[in-house]
Amino acid sequence: MRIILIGVLAVSLLLLLYVVFSRKLGLAWLTRVGLHIVLAALGIYIVNFSGLLTEAYIPLNPITISTAFVLGLPGVALLLGLKLTMI
Repeated sequence: MRIILIGVLAVSLLLLLYVVFSRKLGLAWLTRVGLHIVLAALGIYIVNFSGLLTEAYIPLNPITISTAFVLGLPGVALLLGLKLTMI
């Protein structure tokens, strides 16, 4: 089973590298990804330290930042809603 999973990962990585280098995307996508990560962390930071909701604290970890990165500011609202319903 482990060999199959490693094979799928290797094939996926090769196909991803093929797409990135064959399309000549350049480095502009790295700037956008970096900007999205910074904005996601900033959104979580504003929620944590704004003082509007003192009972809600969203930790800055890879899971919360990736959720906010993928979903944007609605992802921060989702995390805040989950935190408030779980308290």
